[in-house]
Amino acid sequence: MKKLLIVLGLVAFVACKSDKKEKDQEEESYVIPSSEKSSESSPLTASVKRGKEIYQDLCVTCHLPTGKGIPGTYPPLDGSNWLTEKREESIRGVKYGMQGPIEVNGEKYDNIMTPMGLSDQEVADALNYVMNSWSNKNDNMVTPEEVAKVQKKEE
Repeated sequence: MKKLLIVLGLVAFVACKSDKKEKDQEEESYVIPSSEKSSESSPLTASVKRGKEIYQDLCVTCHLPTGKGIPGTYPPLDGSNWLTEKREESIRGVKYGMQGPIEVNGEKYDNIMTPMGLSDQEVADALNYVMNSWSNKNDNMVTPEEVAKVQKKEE
């Protein structure tokens, strides 16, 4: 079991390290929702920009720059039914961390996501980035007030 954890840790570490050449070739993942193209400085656009920095600092290690995750280990965020169908659980996971079995896009995951110590604003920004990147599109903005209402589940 220890060998498996070490191997998975190494895979995640290596997967997260991309050379400058790959980064330069990486496409911009956020697409401004059509309803906001006329307003580049909308609240959602500003939140997404802040969220991108948080994602790159804290989330990219496991979920990768593409949001595809690592099959069987770290769930995808790109095209994730978890994000679209379980909004409160998504907020709770980013806010407090998660552990235990979940199912995303028909695949089971049973891992640990540690709490990142983010403020309610940072949680909202990170989720707005993820929910509007890659193939994801969600005009229903996550707000710090919504995040504040989500409580930790008693175990």
